[in-house]
Amino acid sequence: MKMFSFRLESCRRLTLLRHFSSVSNSSVVGDIGNWIGVVGLEIHAQILTETKLFSGSSTKYGSPANSQVSYFDAGLPGTLPVLNGRCVEAAAKTALALRCQINKKSVFDRKHYFYADLPVGFQITQQRLPIAVDGEMNFIVHNPGRIKIPYTSSSRIKQIQLEQDSGKMLHDIDATYSLIDLNRAGVPLMEIVFEPDLKNGEEAAAVVKELHLILQRLGTCDCKMEEGSLRVDANVSVHRTGEPHGTRTEIKNLNSIRSVAKAVDYEIERQSGILDCGGVVQNETRAFDVKTKKTFALRDKECVQDYRFMPEPNLPPLLLCDESDVRGDEPKTMINIDDIRRCLPEMPQRTREILTETYGLSLDMTAVLMSNDKLCKLFFLLMQVEHFPPKALQHFLMTSLLTVLYKCKIPIEECNLDKDVLAEILRLEVTDITSPEVTLRVLEVLLKGDTRTPSQIVKDNQWASVYNRNDLEKICRDVMQANEKYVRSYRGGKRRSINTLLGRVRETTEGKCNMLIATVIMKRLLDEES
Repeated sequence: MKMFSFRLESCRRLTLLRHFSSVSNSSVVGDIGNWIGVVGLEIHAQILTETKLFSGSSTKYGSPANSQVSYFDAGLPGTLPVLNGRCVEAAAKTALALRCQINKKSVFDRKHYFYADLPVGFQITQQRLPIAVDGEMNFIVHNPGRIKIPYTSSSRIKQIQLEQDSGKMLHDIDATYSLIDLNRAGVPLMEIVFEPDLKNGEEAAAVVKELHLILQRLGTCDCKMEEGSLRVDANVSVHRTGEPHGTRTEIKNLNSIRSVAKAVDYEIERQSGILDCGGVVQNETRAFDVKTKKTFALRDKECVQDYRFMPEPNLPPLLLCDESDVRGDEPKTMINIDDIRRCLPEMPQRTREILTETYGLSLDMTAVLMSNDKLCKLFFLLMQVEHFPPKALQHFLMTSLLTVLYKCKIPIEECNLDKDVLAEILRLEVTDITSPEVTLRVLEVLLKGDTRTPSQIVKDNQWASVYNRNDLEKICRDVMQANEKYVRSYRGGKRRSINTLLGRVRETTEGKCNMLIATVIMKRLLDEES
């Protein structure tokens, strides 16, 4: 028995080592040999309100410890909850955007568990009858480093429930005791529970990205994961085709999109390795170490905790209405679902359809552009100024503008260049008056505070392109004649030699020519004379 145990453990370690060493180099985890990953997410989104769910205390992030705590938040006897109507509106708006069915009647429950950062010993949540159920969200899976061809998918939503957050324990102040900060206690949350429809970490990350876009566009959550306003728990298991889902583990409190992808993929690899060796996956709660990029056990879940759910006696049922219920005698404070529906903004999925169908952008280009809501808005603003070639505009925003902003250390949200100024810069480039390299120079000058127009900057610095196609062809021929070594190398099969020749063209023209046109001419000359 000891020998078998030793061999099993050795096999497990070798298999895990083989699996884990391949995680960073594999394309997409999710179908490991005969094992298929099954992933479901539970996402806690902090509702963007000024006050808490059941009290008037502020929700401002970063305030001094215990400076935003009411008597109710502290759990003092005799205090009663008062529901924040703004939180109900935000939850209903989110539910409609996620195509959920809103329950006109929902109730609050007490979920009992004893922890130091939960003063009253229970959390007010919606376990039995939540505010919304049965939704669905479409998303696009795109990661240039791992996904060669972007694709669309969807995940069902089991329910959305309102609940209050707990406080926060601080363990790094002193080695002998922990401190408690109740500023976060009672902060309003929406828990969005997804069905286990995902296969790997990239799909899980894509769900979080899409939800991030939706919530920000709705204005119901700021989605600052670094501040904890969007936290992700991932339930992961593996199974073989045609078999029931395996034993799942839960990875708690993932606070970045990349951590979601890496934690889920690692856990699929870990469970597959254990089962390949004949081991048993434990039902447990785990956490993710961002330094080692591995999950580790926190506590087992073999003994099901009894939360002793019971109706919250101090809160009446939450009632909503729609147009079919309106009779004129409803309380003015009652929230009308159809009123909220009429105020919904355009959703990311619709924006994606416009970019692909109306403007002809590829799914890959669309995914990149929509990764930043500010850039996406700039795209449509500049299209209103002038109907630029869509691909040229997308390239200008995602390459030229972002490159210079990064160089100047300016966040895109703080870019103060007017849409007309940006349109003039792009117009100079698409009409071949300036080159893409000059575009970068003009953007940098303007971001440093220059008040001249882009055209004036180009004129003052003599940056205008002075080379037409005939001039460029002559320059390319001269460069080829002066660099016959690289010409022979290209024609001998080393295609990268063209980059050296193009570099010589750039030097000759001092960066004032359109390198895209120069590339076409140079390639034609090299190919036609080979």
